[in-house]
Amino acid sequence: MVKVVILGQGYVGSIFAIGVERIKKGEVECYGVPLGNELPIKIEDIEIVGSYDVDKSKIGKTVYEVAKNYWNGEIPETLKNITIRKGIHLRSLRNLPIEAEGLEDEMTLKEAVEKIVEEWKELKPDVIVNTCTTEAFTPFGSKEELIKAIEENNKDRLTATQVYAYAAALYAKEVGGAAFVNTIPTLIANDPAYVELAKECNLVIFGDDGATGATPLTADVLAHLAQRNRYVKDIVQFNIGGNTDFLALTDKERNKSKEFTKSSIVKDILGYDAPHFIKPTGYLEPLGDKKFISMHIEYISFNGAVDELIINGRINDSPALAGLIVDLVRLGKMAVDKKEFGTVYPVNAFYMKNPGPKDMPNIPRIIAYEKLRMWAGLKPRWF
Repeated sequence: MVKVVILGQGYVGSIFAIGVERIKKGEVECYGVPLGNELPIKIEDIEIVGSYDVDKSKIGKTVYEVAKNYWNGEIPETLKNITIRKGIHLRSLRNLPIEAEGLEDEMTLKEAVEKIVEEWKELKPDVIVNTCTTEAFTPFGSKEELIKAIEENNKDRLTATQVYAYAAALYAKEVGGAAFVNTIPTLIANDPAYVELAKECNLVIFGDDGATGATPLTADVLAHLAQRNRYVKDIVQFNIGGNTDFLALTDKERNKSKEFTKSSIVKDILGYDAPHFIKPTGYLEPLGDKKFISMHIEYISFNGAVDELIINGRINDSPALAGLIVDLVRLGKMAVDKKEFGTVYPVNAFYMKNPGPKDMPNIPRIIAYEKLRMWAGLKPRWF
């Protein structure tokens, strides 16, 4: 059994919860879950025990009620048992048409962390999954600087994700081990402050920024070209979507956070920094959760021939990430059982746009996939 707490009950958190419960009921197959039911921990072993949000209209409601905002079909009755609790926002919803309400509005950050840790000790999660809205952030670099910001109640320095990850470390220390899955660009697995703290506190960190849609596809196309010694002249890749996360990315600082994690693949895979424009570029409300992706890559082949690849697609954004989370929560429990505290590159390299720890490269996903399978104790698939 693996018990899970969701941070951010929006599109991704809700589709994850609905999908897991539908798989458990036998209503749908586990398509979109890379490792399917190959792991020793089965999808049927996942139990969602808690949820947090800062949207005033969601706090106090059940996941069942809120999930209706994101899914037109029948909602599993089991989600009526999970009530959404008040979390931390730290300006994460600024400029969005949402009334935010967080614990830090009524207490210090230290008190908010203590409250959350006590609630988690009651809920007993093995894995805490962060699906909050993309934030503008500054990494810490040192554990001491992070602890000082919490102790001094420096709300301008911290983001919601950074506080949640700190709380997860304290919780893990109290209970002997837990995992924190960071699916957004805020650096946690890539911030030495958190990795050091995690090792000391029996916390596993997976991150940063779940790799769905165009980014892993771009990585594989670039690897294909590099393996054939074709010189990439330039790359264009962009996404336009209509969900809340794309609306949040209209904020310049948030967009910058996402741009960094998406662009880091180029030099890592090619070995040189080809001119590129790789950004989440736009919000168009009618697109909803089904984003438009486009990619254009120009490269030089034998005898100076210049070729181009043009790829367009429409991808359901939240299900793509939610399917990865189904694996990540089970792998998180496995990592805790293995006592691999800190961060785990073989997991991050496959599932994340910016795989921790710091300075570790993006690698072609087919290679990352085999490294992942080896780490999980599964038979190689392609080799």
